Amino acid sequence: MKKVSKQSLLVASSLLLATTVLYGCKDFLEDAAAPQGALDESTLANKGGVEGSLIATYRALDWNNGVGGNWGNAASNWVWGSVTSDDAYKGSEASDQPFINDIEAYFWSTANTETYLSEKWRGVYEGVVRANSTLRLLAKVMADSPGEITAAEAASIEGEALFLRAHFHFEAWRMWGNIPYYKETDTDFRKANNANAATGIAEVATNIIADLDAAIAKLPTAARAKGRASQWTAKAYKGRVQVYNGAFAAAITTLNDVRTNGPYALETSFERVWTGFSALANGPETILAYQASANDGEPSGNNANYGERLNFPHSGSHFGCCGFHQPSQNLVNFYATDAAGLPLAISASATWNTSNANFIGGNLTKTLDPRLDWTVGRDSVPYKDWGIHRADWIRSPTYGGLYSPKKHVHEQAAGAESTVGWVPTQLNSVNIHIFRYADLLLLLAEAEVEAGSLVNAMTYTNLVRTRAAQRAQGCGFAAANNNVATKYAQCLNDARMAVPPNDASITWATYLINPWPAANFASQGAARTAVRYERRLELAMEGQRFFDLRRWGTFDVDLNAYLNGVGGGNEIARKSYLTAPGIVVQARHRYFPIPAIQITLSKVGDVNRLTQNTGW
Repeated sequence: MKKVSKQSLLVASSLLLATTVLYGCKDFLEDAAAPQGALDESTLANKGGVEGSLIATYRALDWNNGVGGNWGNAASNWVWGSVTSDDAYKGSEASDQPFINDIEAYFWSTANTETYLSEKWRGVYEGVVRANSTLRLLAKVMADSPGEITAAEAASIEGEALFLRAHFHFEAWRMWGNIPYYKETDTDFRKANNANAATGIAEVATNIIADLDAAIAKLPTAARAKGRASQWTAKAYKGRVQVYNGAFAAAITTLNDVRTNGPYALETSFERVWTGFSALANGPETILAYQASANDGEPSGNNANYGERLNFPHSGSHFGCCGFHQPSQNLVNFYATDAAGLPLAISASATWNTSNANFIGGNLTKTLDPRLDWTVGRDSVPYKDWGIHRADWIRSPTYGGLYSPKKHVHEQAAGAESTVGWVPTQLNSVNIHIFRYADLLLLLAEAEVEAGSLVNAMTYTNLVRTRAAQRAQGCGFAAANNNVATKYAQCLNDARMAVPPNDASITWATYLINPWPAANFASQGAARTAVRYERRLELAMEGQRFFDLRRWGTFDVDLNAYLNGVGGGNEIARKSYLTAPGIVVQARHRYFPIPAIQITLSKVGDVNRLTQNTGW
């Protein structure tokens, strides 16, 4: 097991800012100065130091040098939210990143899983430490140097730090439930979680909401710069937490305020959500995103989308590595639609998942939701504007499946690719969405269902579904990738990457998607199913799925069905490595085990201050 010092795990130096965080991360990091010499409280006790500390807190949204480790701390939670769910396999091959093998198989008490769990724990609490350091440093500068930071600037800095502290604790809360909550006044870094797990989980939610309320009171309605938190960011996030906490009536009030009065909106078409085009970065759908930045002077490319760098097609492709986070056959089958343009899983619940065959472009009789080909790379279908996805792009089809992830991949025409770093073709400046407006609308729809307002729920769900029907993957022809025109003659000189779903250029799929009719919202049970299905279709491969299943209370039933049989198919038959004895999802999998090293390091005398989650 990896050995890490107590300080790096529990407290991380409150004033030490890694050099990398002072490089530009897009809009609001571009002007940060390079540090000179050691950074201590006297060096940082000025406006520049406070802003630098706050920038460092934003930087903790994704993997960073301050905590070490790797993909267990990715901003997208692809390890924890996708690979643990029915959306994705670990991918690649068994011998690469074997730590994730046990995570996918629900063996969460092994040394392998412990390594990744420790990375996530360290990452979220590093963010908490940086937020609290910012708050303390701000208070010192305001007391010692009145006027150096204006009252308006101080309020925004404080609000941003409080918001980020709430976010990092929310991440920990989603993972472990009963966690310690650290504030800037805390001096005991071996703080206990609650001995009563249920009470502790509720207390954490209360603290998160309190921090968000404090942030709302401090933040301006318009962010100081793109990428920073505003009052609306904190309000939207508050509604998110309220839905997670089952406070549906309160969530409806909060989220409707954001929907009606806030600055957010759906992008006009789906391909504009995940993109490397700088003109589309931080568009109307972005609520909170990790601001990935390539070619900004950081010599290793680590400010780019480091947390996603394994998740690209392998050596037969332009990207060269590494084939992780591959969409499951179950997920691909879920995008099939029926004659009414609705999910086949609704009308053919016993048979929608029977296909084990590769969804090869032009070789299907099924109609499809166009979001499939913005989410999944499949053979004989253009892969954004990189040419035709081919079988030799897959590292190990028998192990990782037949498909590639696609959302976080930059477009060739965007110029977003890094020029430095290990396999720079895998690094880009595609912002990693942590919370976006479509997610908010579907959370609002979910809350309306639970409150019995089914017409409202249908309206919000259909806003998302109608947007999905606007554009489908087009030819995306580029001179360097003329295999598109070789395969599809109609694509010669057709550089359109996004086209209407019925465009004549598309012969690799028949897309059919229609809004949900009133019949699917005629009862609370039917409406609940429709909203949950729409969340999966819209947010697939974004690290949300496991956390959705868990908060719905269906995670054990749904995931055991995924493994053993649902809709006429099962993953155990498709992936032999999932047949290992003991692979079963149990009640204890509701929360991940707190890393054992953290429990050991929490000890005061002979008493562990942290209490392990039930069943671990």
